[in-house]
Amino acid sequence: MNDDIKAIEAATRTYLDGLYEGDIEKLASVFHPTSALTQSLDGEIKVVAREQWFEVVRGRKSPKETGLERDDHVLAIDLVGPSMALVKVKCQMPPRYFTDLLSFLKVDGRWVVAQKVFMTQMGQ
Repeated sequence: MNDDIKAIEAATRTYLDGLYEGDIEKLASVFHPTSALTQSLDGEIKVVAREQWFEVVRGRKSPKETGLERDDHVLAIDLVGPSMALVKVKCQMPPRYFTDLLSFLKVDGRWVVAQKVFMTQMGQ
């Protein structure tokens, strides 16, 4: 169990590093190819496939490139069972502040994000 928590923490850190650096390879290493990002936007559920999200990340300057201060936190890791976990993180790209719920599944002995559900707030 402790090894699973460490592996989930490492994958989560890779996600946060990839997000801050705009590094698609890092993001792809932790997001399963079938994963998607989901949010509620103006009362509607919006789902974006992993590859569409990667295109957005490729098309913008990363927070690191723009000199934004890094401020991300792992708030909780819930190891639900031997092959499922939920991780809650906070991160920022001012003026936007994000709370992400990352659903991890253990696939072929590796923890990967199967789904990201998130919300965005403007300001702090």
